[in-house]
Amino acid sequence: MPASRPRSSPRKKPQEEPRETSRGKPREEPRETSREQPRETSRRTPREKQAQPREKQAQSREKQAQPREEHGKPREKQAQPREKHGKLRERRAEPREKQAEPREKLAPYRRMRDFARTPEPQGAPSPAAPEPGARRFVVQRHRARRLHYDFRLEVDGVLVSWAVPKGPTLDPGVRRAAFHVEDHPLEYIDFEGVIPSGEYGGGDVILWDTGTWEPHDAGDPPDPGRALARGELHVDLYGEKLRGRFILVRTRPDASGRDGWLLLHKHDEYAVDGWDAEDHPRSVRSGRTNDEVKADPDRMWRSDLPAARAAVALKAPPVAAPDPAELAELDGFASIGVWHVYGRELRVTNLDKVLFPGRTGEEPVTKRDLLRYAARIAPVLLPYLVRRPLNLHRFPNGAQAKGFWQKELPKHAPDWLPRWDNPEAARSEAGTYLVIDEPAALVWAANFGALEWHAWTSLVDEPHRPTYALIDLDPGGQTSWDDLLALARLHRTAFEHLGLRAQPKVTGRRGIQIWVPIARGPDFDATRDWVEDLSKTVGAVAPDLVSWKWQVGERGGRARLDYTQNAINKTLVAPYSPRPAPGAPVSAPISWDELDDPALTPDGFTIRTVLRRIEQRGDLFRDVLRGDQRLPALT
Repeated sequence: MPASRPRSSPRKKPQEEPRETSRGKPREEPRETSREQPRETSRRTPREKQAQPREKQAQSREKQAQPREEHGKPREKQAQPREKHGKLRERRAEPREKQAEPREKLAPYRRMRDFARTPEPQGAPSPAAPEPGARRFVVQRHRARRLHYDFRLEVDGVLVSWAVPKGPTLDPGVRRAAFHVEDHPLEYIDFEGVIPSGEYGGGDVILWDTGTWEPHDAGDPPDPGRALARGELHVDLYGEKLRGRFILVRTRPDASGRDGWLLLHKHDEYAVDGWDAEDHPRSVRSGRTNDEVKADPDRMWRSDLPAARAAVALKAPPVAAPDPAELAELDGFASIGVWHVYGRELRVTNLDKVLFPGRTGEEPVTKRDLLRYAARIAPVLLPYLVRRPLNLHRFPNGAQAKGFWQKELPKHAPDWLPRWDNPEAARSEAGTYLVIDEPAALVWAANFGALEWHAWTSLVDEPHRPTYALIDLDPGGQTSWDDLLALARLHRTAFEHLGLRAQPKVTGRRGIQIWVPIARGPDFDATRDWVEDLSKTVGAVAPDLVSWKWQVGERGGRARLDYTQNAINKTLVAPYSPRPAPGAPVSAPISWDELDDPALTPDGFTIRTVLRRIEQRGDLFRDVLRGDQRLPALT
């Protein structure tokens, strides 16, 4: 997978399409059943114009527009005519009209859908007021009657939405047509699934991109709702695919009366000539394509969370094992065979070889057991691995023998394996990395003797910008489990104070790790500096438990709050990855409340028990996939 190509030289900026002036001709009102519901603006509607006396209608066609009446009184200033070419005319600033409540804005959305049939979220009955902080956006690739991309911005408690037939682009020389449609509830920001045929918008939907956005040139304080009402909004997007300055400009309505807009990208450091959305077809949430979502409708997203939470549903995802016949085929092999799994053929060997010694009273774990676990955990683990280079910790002779790191994908690897060529690799460094973009690739890695799976914290298209900030609570020789829990609880308090989402997991050995999902923006140096400041603030509360010495022998047996893992090609073990220790423990996500559970241990979950835990509790780590946070200043 090539990294995203650098921005080429800027093209000549295209002239913005002028808005047409009104000719006084009434525009046909859209029908109740129309998919697109025009957003209310401060402009006069055709009906208002018809309500004027005929003399005023005739005068309104002249260059000098007559004053409009507001609350029975004429305005002191006359509206200036629009220019027919060039810049959009400037309007006199007016007080913003009272906005409809989110519940009222969602009435068209709810009227169009039968929520007994569609998995789309209905939205909270009484949506909460927008919380301060970063606004969110989402782009969904939607194959209904026609392919289009749904571009949605969080504004005033709802997702203001446009249908973009050809999708957004980073190419500043291209203007994309966009059509304003009905507002959607905030819960829709996490929607990915299949809308049944016959339902409104029936078809498959993937979460193509998501992140945060900021208004630009929208007043002080910013008022994007007013900017949209006036027909022009400048936004800075911080997504996984879309970044930089975008402009939405209202143009003329189309033949059906839909509110027409243009979506443009400015010439900036994120611009890429020739960039096309169709070259990037996978979901940023699940790594799946529209075809894969359509083929597996049982994994449709369902949620009705309150808008105030705006979080991913932590319902138990289906631990989608391969077809039972495939598992039976694996169990039927003596020692070797060709396994047909997830649509691939894998030559498997040494299936009864012991890779993990058993714990007291337990059977050892064989290679067959590991392959079965890899096949079953793959659908849950895949979202944490897609589009990320993988470092494999291999133990061909089992966990009791010495292991080694394998970063370079071997030349004999099957051609179907996803891979990424690092364009910055030196001769002494790995140049081609495995990327786990499909379940069978994880099974291949397990068959290759990889007992640990470590994914980069950055993606292949922007390897220098992490999507997580990492905190590694690394115990020293004298650090007790209670000491480590105390340090983890201090971090819990810190994140609650900062209002940041963070997710802990036990390592499967002795430690605890905390992952903080962030929007791509800061590089590794900035992220590491932030984590260092936070760690030293927390460590100052319990100085007897913490050492900042680099060498283990110089720490006096105390724990280290390791912030240095925030660097390119430095990795922590992936969630649900096995660890090379007796019983095949796994690095298991936990809830913050479990830090207070006396039964919790750092290595208590194994490849034999964690699948049942997921069935009962759900994937507790899934919230880190929402990379929509910005690291706040620490004061």
